[in-house]
Amino acid sequence: MIFKTALAAALLLATTTAYAAEPIEGNWKTASGETAEIASCGSSFCVTLKTGKYAGKKIGKLAGTGGSYSGEITDPKDDKTYSGSGKVSGNSLKMKGCVLMILCKSQTWTRL
Repeated sequence: MIFKTALAAALLLATTTAYAAEPIEGNWKTASGETAEIASCGSSFCVTLKTGKYAGKKIGKLAGTGGSYSGEITDPKDDKTYSGSGKVSGNSLKMKGCVLMILCKSQTWTRL
């Protein structure tokens, strides 16, 4: 009986863990090779470049949970801001920025 109870508890824990939210916070290697830090800032997550020509520049603010986030992303090269989104899957973050929701560019970042 104790074995069955322990097995049931382990299965419940495994099921709960499988549905846990994918955290966006942390350091990410961008498609251009720089490091971006995503950290909590109020009720959102701020994206700040840590390395490269634009180190220290805040390039985005996203909100969301469960691995899906949306907000604004700024291209530091031309300083233009776009509607953006991010989807975390394990150690990958697929970032997408759009103009008028039809002209979009995507890139995948890797967790460091």
